[in-house]
Amino acid sequence: QVQLVESGGGLVQAGGSLRLSCAVSGRTFSVYAMGWFRQAPVKEREFVVAISRSGGNSYYADSVKGRFTISRDNAKNTVYLQMNSLIPEDTAVYYCAADHRPSPLAILAISDRVDEYDYWGQGTQVTVSS
Repeated sequence: QVQLVESGGGLVQAGGSLRLSCAVSGRTFSVYAMGWFRQAPVKEREFVVAISRSGGNSYYADSVKGRFTISRDNAKNTVYLQMNSLIPEDTAVYYCAADHRPSPLAILAISDRVDEYDYWGQGTQVTVSS
């Protein structure tokens, strides 16, 4: 069983920054590609960014490219999401997710599909005021 616990959400003014963290426990962190998704009220969960097992590959949604940065520390079993230049449209519950990629050939593999991810955190609220 894998547990994911997000932290770092909160209320921030437009133009501000937040850093989300996701601590992973229960299995070997380094065999999981990691992703961040978000869900605003009455909207479907949407992809934000993903990072490969090694950290050597990442992929961003167009809406956050240039403003958000994902990183991971495999020694600390933690993935981070640095969010800068926040806008009200970024308001949502942010979810961390783990995608099991044990094959050595998948070291750079990542996905933007919700159904590819095996484990999810409980979410952390991010609210950006105008």
